[in-house]
Amino acid sequence: MEIHSKMREDAPEDYERPVYVIQEHDATKLHWDLRLEHDGVLKSWAVTKVPPKEPGVRRLAIEVEDHPLGYAAFEGEIPKGNYGAGSVRIWDNGTFREDEWSDDKIVVHIFGEKLRGRYVLIRLKKSESNKNWLFFKGKEK
Repeated sequence: MEIHSKMREDAPEDYERPVYVIQEHDATKLHWDLRLEHDGVLKSWAVTKVPPKEPGVRRLAIEVEDHPLGYAAFEGEIPKGNYGAGSVRIWDNGTFREDEWSDDKIVVHIFGEKLRGRYVLIRLKKSESNKNWLFFKGKEK
């Protein structure tokens, strides 16, 4: 991934860790980029519709390449001709607690402004080559 001049490599010092952010990304199609800090990078998924705030609402989340931690603070325009060209704005951010993280299932407790609570990502087919996941708000334990 090309780092644009407005992007940082590392997360801003005032960000709580681990970093959680959702960026509204108006590129070829409007979508929401879910990013969770894991192993020194932002693991990333493109969520096809507005992220769910209530249990029972499921969203397709397509796994995309990892991003540097500093991308969590990025808002602005990605110029035409670059990967992800279009406008980006922070839709929600905060931190999270990792409850489970495996190749096929991720369970986190998000502490954001808009999203709060237990959230789950489940890979649709048990294969690392499959990039399609379901993203939904889980029931509190």
